[in-house]
Amino acid sequence: MIEAQLPALQIVLPLIGATLCAIIDRPRIAYVIALITSVLMPVIAASLLVQVLSEGSISYAMGGWAPPIGIEYRIDVANAFVLLLLSVIAALIMPYAARSVAAEIPDNKQAWFYSMYLLCLAGLLGITITGDAFNAFVFLEISSLSTYVMIAMGKDRRALLAAFQYLVMGTIGATFYVVGVGLLYTMTGTLNFADIAMRINELDIASSRPVLAALAFITVGLGLKVALFPLHAWLPNAYAGAPSVTTAFLAATATKVAVYLLLRFFYTIFGFEVVFELHPVGEVLLVLSIAGMFAASLVAIFQEDIKRMLAWSSVAQIGYITLGVSLANATGLTGGLVHLFNHAMIKGGLFFAVGGIALMAGGVKISDLAGIGRRMPLTMAAFVIAGLSLVGVPGTVGFVSKWYLVLGAFEAGLWWVAFLILITSLMAVVYLGRFVEIAYFREPAGGAATATEPPLSMLVPTWILVIACVAFGINAELTAGTAGLAAEVLIEGLR
Repeated sequence: MIEAQLPALQIVLPLIGATLCAIIDRPRIAYVIALITSVLMPVIAASLLVQVLSEGSISYAMGGWAPPIGIEYRIDVANAFVLLLLSVIAALIMPYAARSVAAEIPDNKQAWFYSMYLLCLAGLLGITITGDAFNAFVFLEISSLSTYVMIAMGKDRRALLAAFQYLVMGTIGATFYVVGVGLLYTMTGTLNFADIAMRINELDIASSRPVLAALAFITVGLGLKVALFPLHAWLPNAYAGAPSVTTAFLAATATKVAVYLLLRFFYTIFGFEVVFELHPVGEVLLVLSIAGMFAASLVAIFQEDIKRMLAWSSVAQIGYITLGVSLANATGLTGGLVHLFNHAMIKGGLFFAVGGIALMAGGVKISDLAGIGRRMPLTMAAFVIAGLSLVGVPGTVGFVSKWYLVLGAFEAGLWWVAFLILITSLMAVVYLGRFVEIAYFREPAGGAATATEPPLSMLVPTWILVIACVAFGINAELTAGTAGLAAEVLIEGLR
């Protein structure tokens, strides 16, 4: 029965698609393969989410080898939520990619781009769905290696440097992660998430230094992948130098998956008591999150490149997500999880709009885009609405996220954190407002003077995400409701 094979198909289909794109090596055929594969992903993910909500967690044993001996794919509300997010973004990326990739990547590299894109998608989905710690490492490397290639394909020669920087830091992060997993395996004799969690509970954590060392290694390793301040150095250059499609895809998906994996280790494997009560992980995470929110927002104010400005903004927004985690209560975690989903929609919409501007105006330097709002009204309207959502204006998804974070802060007795959330939101008004002022209140000049709206294949995906920013801001039952259920699952552990 095909329904029983959906967990495997979620990974196998993009892997097959990536292989076909590389073998055939024809840009148009590769695009069709990537498009069909991407459209199928949300269908599978939605089916898995419905199945989990109605029947409970799904355990899929690869090759018929029962866990913990074999590799297990395990789906609960938390990762089904992330799977759906990844799949929807992938389905929207491909219609958008047709013109953008054709304009930014040479013909002889386009098929390989689509192959790397599908490999990256398979890796991200694999990290999310697997129930095996080492298998997560394998998928982490698949997604990372393909990401390095996609970044390096950018026209700007600085993209090569950005890809190399990401490669170095990504390798360090992966090494830290696998060392932590090795320590866990030494102490527990298993790599299965559920089995590790059970055996750790049988140990005397307070005197088990290898387990605590594993927690430290995994936290730092995944912190690099998350781009948690101050481990974020790779992100601004990577986002600014990569092709527009790569930037939009990574901003909406890659860091979100790393956050999910970190949450899985914190709540499911090591446990709430070990991470947040016996050790000051929550306090350290709180300080780093707030520092990232302020420092990255401040740097974003002074950027002259829109992509780099939004990249620094992403570092700040990651701080909001990890802030929710650090509050160590269900409300705060719900806020972090719903912002994980909401930020994907917001940044996807913003980078889609910027990609359209880059294609039609020939650049993304703010000073060269005076009057672009008059020449590209639909694109700039989408940018403004997504920007308002980033700020957290009521009626948008950003407000929903920050509302839960504020409630979580009060619940934790940290009223001053709510004040800091407000201040950093106002900082977002400043850096986004700079561009909006230039775009609307100055005379068109340079490439902006002759720019027109991008094709519908780019406008429609952009507006789908922007409309979602408003729709889920007005009715947050699906996003915040599912995030609340996911928070309960994580706090309770695997079930």
